Amino acid sequence: MKNAVFVYSPDQLGYKFSDTHPFNHKRLVLTMDLLKNIGALKNEDIIPARLATDEEIALAHDEKYIDIVKRAGHGKLSAKQGESYGIGTEDTPIFPNMHEASALLVGGTLQAVDAVLQGKARHALNLGGGLHHGFYGRASGFCIYNDSSVAIRYIQKKYGLRVLYVDTDAHHGDGVQWSFYDDPNVCTLSIHETGRYLFPGTGNVTERGNGQGYGTSFNFPVDAFTEDESFLTIYEQAMRTVFEHFKPDVVITQNGADAHYFDPLTHLYGTMEIYKEIPKLAHKLAHEYCDGRWIAVGGGGYDIWRVVPRAWSMIWTEMNDLPCPTGPLPKGWLTHWQQEAPVELIPTWEDPKPLYEPIPRKAEIEEKNAQMLQKALHILSK
Repeated sequence: MKNAVFVYSPDQLGYKFSDTHPFNHKRLVLTMDLLKNIGALKNEDIIPARLATDEEIALAHDEKYIDIVKRAGHGKLSAKQGESYGIGTEDTPIFPNMHEASALLVGGTLQAVDAVLQGKARHALNLGGGLHHGFYGRASGFCIYNDSSVAIRYIQKKYGLRVLYVDTDAHHGDGVQWSFYDDPNVCTLSIHETGRYLFPGTGNVTERGNGQGYGTSFNFPVDAFTEDESFLTIYEQAMRTVFEHFKPDVVITQNGADAHYFDPLTHLYGTMEIYKEIPKLAHKLAHEYCDGRWIAVGGGGYDIWRVVPRAWSMIWTEMNDLPCPTGPLPKGWLTHWQQEAPVELIPTWEDPKPLYEPIPRKAEIEEKNAQMLQKALHILSK
């Protein structure tokens, strides 16, 4: 059995709203090229994404909505007609073949699921996935279909397993949470910037699930300007507590890379240090509780040049028990991509120090986060 498989097809780049839209899957190419440059990714590690079928997508989406997406992508739906479905908005504009492009991202995550649960690999990575804002009958926040929600339903139907979904994107994983809010066999854990300042405005500690699913939804909203130490304290305590509480059969992690200081859409002050630690603990706990069954997807991340390739590379090296990369980035990678990058690339795996000016409210922010953590853990223990 392989340690891990890497799911990718060039056609995944077809999920593109416009040249100026912040969601840009060129980050997939940048990450792959970086991994190949350090010798961590070989062609035999890569398996192609496939198109999810309409039946598979309908595990988590309304069939009428799927038809709307198809019509929009083939020029048969105006932006005004699509607005009530979240399509044709500023966040999620219509683009050609949007159903096919979206179905390929979903299919990539299903490929990752099957690779792990059919025993072909212990772990699988589909960086093209992680579109966690998609709802049953509506697009939202750059997300048309919710690949993680489809994948969880697929796991339940095909394999009958209990699933823990962990989301460390700076934006709350609302679409996945609400999809399984009353399901006792799916647990969602989201660590994100508080909705007081950031889309989608949800993810309070009091969102705990409903009915039979009460007690299977966990949220840890951190304050704006949160730095590494506070973020990682919350991450470690939340992860260990929720894994022990829920005891999943398989874990899916959504790995948005937008909690970094450089990200243009968020207000957190993370550095590469958190992206070293996030996959490390997920890997350890997957082996402790799930016999290693770990599926990872991408997610947010809008500084595609300086942040995402470095952050996402660390997921793959961790999956393969390789040392966490340190020191200079490969000269070939830097030289090639600097010609295209609109910003000066970071030449090392680590961030420059200091990355930013000291925060005057550091102690206050850390105290607020500590109080939030204690409240969330107290609620969890009830």
